[in-house]
Amino acid sequence: MNAHPRKPTNLSLDAALLTEAKALKVNLSRAAEEGVRNAVVAAKSEQWKAANAAALKSSNSYVENHGLPLDSFRQF
Repeated sequence: MNAHPRKPTNLSLDAALLTEAKALKVNLSRAAEEGVRNAVVAAKSEQWKAANAAALKSSNSYVENHGLPLDSFRQF
C-alpha cells in the first residue's frame, strides 16, 4: 500500500501515445507518477549543482593545483 495520499489530477497527453499505452494496459497513473518523480529528482539535482557550483569549482581548482589532500597516505 502506498503510504502517501493520492490526489486526482488532469493531464494532457499525446493521443497516439495514450492509445498505445491503453492497448498495452499500462497503468497511466503509475507511469505518470514515475515520470514526475524522475523529473523532480533531476530538477533537484540541477538545483543542488547550481547552488553548490562555486564550492565545487573551488574544490576542483584546489585539487588541480595541489593534488588530493591525503594523496601522500595512499598505499596503492
